[in-house]
Amino acid sequence: MNTVLDIGKMSRDEKLRAMEELWADLSRSAEEYPSPDWHGEVLRDREAALKAGKDEFVPWEEAKRRLRERRT
Repeated sequence: MNTVLDIGKMSRDEKLRAMEELWADLSRSAEEYPSPDWHGEVLRDREAALKAGKDEFVPWEEAKRRLRERRT
């Protein structure tokens, strides 16, 4: 099936529905897309940094604010 979406003409609700459908489809065959080894390495490094007190969790709203500030 060949589907083309004109994202610029879609409403926010239509875009969210499309994302949900894409995610649901990809999730059904998740075993076909194994995570690369470096994903596990990054997770282990992050966990070690947290345990060593070298990193911390940031609330999602705070993280978004920080990211927005970097762009300006």
